[in-house]
Amino acid sequence: MSISEISISELAALSERTIIDVREVDEYIEGHVPGAINIALSELVGRETECALAPVVYVICQAGGRSLRACGHLSTIPALDGTTFINVAGGTGMWIVEGHEVTTGDTAS
Repeated sequence: MSISEISISELAALSERTIIDVREVDEYIEGHVPGAINIALSELVGRETECALAPVVYVICQAGGRSLRACGHLSTIPALDGTTFINVAGGTGMWIVEGHEVTTGDTAS
């Protein structure tokens, strides 16, 4: 199984995007991509159907490892066959390094 990836620059250039941040809640609160929804990787099993938010969902973490694992897992769930999960290479860390806007707090904007 091959997981598609997108760069931070490509993600930032999208006018519309649905993003799931799989970092832990405390990491998410410290700063996340505006509009990202937090479903921590540690809580993902059992919450998979919550991830079918759009036909294409971008999955982000801090650097790209956890989000890659999440994409791999979500891609095996039959109920999510109509959703494509794309890993965000570089993660939130690179998003911040590149100078993009960050939202703090516990709610998606």
